[in-house]
Amino acid sequence: MAEPDPLDRTDSSSPPPTVAPQMLSATPSPSGPLSVEPKGRSAGEADDQVRAQLKRMSRRGFAMAGGAAVALGCMGWWIASRPLAEGIPWPLRRLLEMNERLARAVFRPTAQAPIFARDRAVEPRPNGNLGMLADDGLYRAPDPREWRLRIEGGEADRYRELTLDELRQMPRAEHTTELKCIEGWSAVVHWAGVRLVDVAAETGLASRSGMPFDAHRPSTSLYEYVGMATEDGEYYVGLDTPSALHDQTLLCYEMNGEPLTPEHGAPLRLVIPVKYGIKNIKQLASIRFTDTRPADYWAERGYDWFAGH
Repeated sequence: MAEPDPLDRTDSSSPPPTVAPQMLSATPSPSGPLSVEPKGRSAGEADDQVRAQLKRMSRRGFAMAGGAAVALGCMGWWIASRPLAEGIPWPLRRLLEMNERLARAVFRPTAQAPIFARDRAVEPRPNGNLGMLADDGLYRAPDPREWRLRIEGGEADRYRELTLDELRQMPRAEHTTELKCIEGWSAVVHWAGVRLVDVAAETGLASRSGMPFDAHRPSTSLYEYVGMATEDGEYYVGLDTPSALHDQTLLCYEMNGEPLTPEHGAPLRLVIPVKYGIKNIKQLASIRFTDTRPADYWAERGYDWFAGH
C-alpha cells in the first residue's frame, strides 16, 4: 500500500475547482498584438443578418410612407370636395379663422412695429398693380388737384371727401418701418403722411355717434371694421378697426422723402406696418367704417383675412 505524499495538500472532500468555459480564442495578429474573436457566428453570417434586418426595415418604411401618402391624398381630396366658404373649401376657411382668433388675441394696439434708421431706407418692389392700371395698360396718374378721398361712416349718405391738400394740412407723421410681403421678401422704407386715426378723429366718421373724438383716447363707439378700395373697386381690403387706427397706420403721400410715384400708389396709399403688404392698398380712393366685415380681395382667394404679423 502506497503511503500518502506529504506534499500532496489536496482535500479529497473538497469539490473540484470550477473552470470557466473558454469563449474566446486568442490568435496571433499579423500586426503583432493578439486579436480576440468571438466563437460561434462568422463575420459573414453577422453581415447577412444585418442586411436582412435592414431589408425588413426598408420594406416596413416603404409601406408606412405609402400608407401616409394615401392618407394625405384622401384628406386632400376630402378637403377639396367640401363646399366653399368665402371662396375656399370650408375646412381651410375654418383653419384661417382659427389663425385669426389667435392673431387677434396676441395683438396689442399699443405695441409698435420696429423703427429703423432713416439711412437704411430703400425703394421697395412695386409688386402688384390691381386697380392701378388705366385702359391703355399704363399706371393711372390721377391729377392731385382733382383727386378726392371719400370717407364714409356706416351709411353711404354720411361721408366726407378730402383733397390731397387738406390731408397735407393735417398733422404730419413719418416713420421708417419694414414693409413685409406675404411672399417672403421685405424692405425698410421711410414713409410720410397723416395718421388714419387723426383723420378718423377729426371727421368723426369712425364713430357710430358721428362725433369727433380724441385720437389719443379713441371713442368706445367706434365701428368694428374698415373697408378700403381703389377708384375702380378692382382691389379692396378689409381691416379690423384696432389695426386700422394703430398709431403707425398712415395715409401716405411721400416715400423716402419724395412724392409717391404711380407704381407705388400715388397720390395716396395705406401704410400699415402691423400687417403684411397685401393690406397696404395703393392708389387709395375710398374708406368706409362699418360694423359689417368688409370683403377682402386676397382673403377671397385663400389668404388670411387678418394678415397680421
